[in-house]
Amino acid sequence: MKADPKGVLTGSHFLDGDHACSEGAIAAGCRFVAGYPITPSTEVVERIAERFPLVGGVFIQMEDEIASSIAIQGAVWGGKKAMTVTSGPGFSLMMEHIGLAAMTETPCVFINVQRAGPSTGLPTQPAQGDMMQARWGSHGDYGIIALCPNSPQESFDLTIKAFNLSEQYRVPVLLMLDECVGHMTERVVIPNADEIEAYPRRFYNGPKEDYLPFKPDADLVPPIIKAGDGYRIHVTGLTHNEKGYPVMSPAAQAKLIPRLVNKIRLNADKIIEYREDQVEGADVVVVSYGITSRVAIPAIEQARKEGIKVGHLRLIVVWPFPEKKIKELAGKIKSFVVPEINLGQMVLEVERNAYGKVPVKLVPHAGGTVHNPKDIYNAIISSLKGE
Repeated sequence: MKADPKGVLTGSHFLDGDHACSEGAIAAGCRFVAGYPITPSTEVVERIAERFPLVGGVFIQMEDEIASSIAIQGAVWGGKKAMTVTSGPGFSLMMEHIGLAAMTETPCVFINVQRAGPSTGLPTQPAQGDMMQARWGSHGDYGIIALCPNSPQESFDLTIKAFNLSEQYRVPVLLMLDECVGHMTERVVIPNADEIEAYPRRFYNGPKEDYLPFKPDADLVPPIIKAGDGYRIHVTGLTHNEKGYPVMSPAAQAKLIPRLVNKIRLNADKIIEYREDQVEGADVVVVSYGITSRVAIPAIEQARKEGIKVGHLRLIVVWPFPEKKIKELAGKIKSFVVPEINLGQMVLEVERNAYGKVPVKLVPHAGGTVHNPKDIYNAIISSLKGE
């Protein structure tokens, strides 16, 4: 492996999606990773363990996923960019700490390489069954961001984006791969380190005596400091004031929690990303994400050959959800088709934002493999017939 002075691999490589995530994390400036082996995400931390000594990073294999998801938060408050990696059952164990990161506004990245469940399920086979859990898995109200790559190249690119968004908005950001994307090997082009945009940590630079750990700037995001640098800080998962001290009152809750939600909600238009293909003028729009967005292409192409106007809306940022785009399309098209490797999750968001204006047809799959494109094609045809 050839790396530049900053430790970033450059040029063209054949990498699987898991390894591409590892390289994306390094390129983004991540220097602390804690994790526990779990299929199909283990290759991410295997490569991290190999590469981190070369770039001055620290990888710790913790005793379990709960320890991993709290260790990274300590590292962040110690000044490092940090992430953890998991799948399925491990992701479930991390939910409390995703909520803690949201409450304490700790910027960090959680990579979830999804597999079929529930419980132990099918450890080595794909699914997209954690999409709602990504948004709503921890208790209470909070804002997060979740991205969904469909290739090893995007696994690299979106890992960098995940770190940048986590730093910009001081939130946990989730990267939701699936087993297929994690284990497929394709060409990944890595630019020179000076061409990679890495969002810097929003460090406070005023007088130490004036610092309030949770006093937001105009964009609702507070600057952060590094523990041990002489600042007075208190970090807690309890409802707190701008000093970080617990305040057990409805008034404090009403001030803090809407800000945690609104710093994402009010910036949704800046965060949301999707790809459109022949959506303008379409009668049917297929809404997909992850590996399913690639499996849907043969079905879409077959329908187009038969003269059917089919558009494709591929979700890249899945949370926040592109509500405005779905509402706009619902007033123009005849139907949505939503293939997912689950029995219906993101389709609920499409239905909610379509407001009953047009039919929304789910193409479900219980997991273990990907769709047969013919099933998506059949759904396109039947949706036009109102079936």
